[in-house]
Amino acid sequence: MGIDELYPPDRLIAAQRATAAAGLDALLLTPGSDLRYLTGYDAHAGERLTCLVLPAEGEPTLIVPRLERPAAEAAPNTGVRIVDHVDGSDPYPLVVAALDGPVAAVGLADRMWAEQVLGLRAALPDAAQRLAGEVLRELRIRKSPAEIAALAEAGAAIDEVHLRMGEWLRPGRTEAEVGTDIAAAIRAAGHVSVDFVIVAAGPNGASPHHGTSDRPIGAGEPVVVDIGGTMPSGYRSDCTRTYLVGGPAPADFLDYYAVLRDAQRAAVEAVRPGITGAAADAAAREPIAAAGYGPAFLHRTGHGIGLDGHEEPYLVDGNDRPLEAGMAFSIEPGIYLAGRHGARIEDIVVCTTDGVQRLNTTPTELIAL
Repeated sequence: MGIDELYPPDRLIAAQRATAAAGLDALLLTPGSDLRYLTGYDAHAGERLTCLVLPAEGEPTLIVPRLERPAAEAAPNTGVRIVDHVDGSDPYPLVVAALDGPVAAVGLADRMWAEQVLGLRAALPDAAQRLAGEVLRELRIRKSPAEIAALAEAGAAIDEVHLRMGEWLRPGRTEAEVGTDIAAAIRAAGHVSVDFVIVAAGPNGASPHHGTSDRPIGAGEPVVVDIGGTMPSGYRSDCTRTYLVGGPAPADFLDYYAVLRDAQRAAVEAVRPGITGAAADAAAREPIAAAGYGPAFLHRTGHGIGLDGHEEPYLVDGNDRPLEAGMAFSIEPGIYLAGRHGARIEDIVVCTTDGVQRLNTTPTELIAL
């Protein structure tokens, strides 16, 4: 997988065409996943303005702080004109100049800092501001073969970490101690950064976004471990497994874990082109509800993944958009019993032309350590 395959130059052309079709005169993209998607440049987000000015027609311009110009020039696909600014100067007139004429509407990076939104509003007072996601969402939602390969590499790397969980999870150790070991292993497996580490034992397992704490893990407690990071490619991993540590399971846990395992498998197997995000969510939710645990499934079944940990498409009730080949997302139902314990199983999958491909391949059965 070459970097040119992952960040092909024709993305800029496709984005310009989509910008024009959306009725926008330009996209203005500050550091984040949209900028990286189009250029390969993993720009530093800071108070100094970095902004890709992508007109619907004409030459793109990347505006950068002078001290960051070498990094911009070294990016895989910044085959665009680069203009820099020095500390103490006002960079916003450079944006106006790069647009080379009046504009009626621009698309701003969805997660642009407010001070930059307001700076661009002042520099372009006659331009309506819309979200660049209106344009780029459709380009990013279907992954190329190179992107799928990058996600598969990320999935294999995080699977390596889950396979080592027996080295760290044992009674008496705190969640935070285990989390420190896991974070080091995520980096050792090839990630350049750790995005999150959830180690949720016993009652903490009933909180889906718990994190870690100084609470020691008790014998026989279920432990939800949800971990992910970013690879050198920029693409991300995210995988959850639930473990049983050092003793027999609590009453009824094995029963509802079996329900959860079957629901997760059913949702994975339901994925194919044409099924909606809502229907995929229902494939996981219905067996859990039938077993009496419906209110304990607190969140959507899945989220897209790529250069962002959470992106389109979302598997959730009300999303009637059909899945298409190349869409990548999580399948992660959970059951959470407040004050007692919980469980979640998560794989990243890709919708293929005739079904589904799992990118996480470790077993989903309950793992007793």
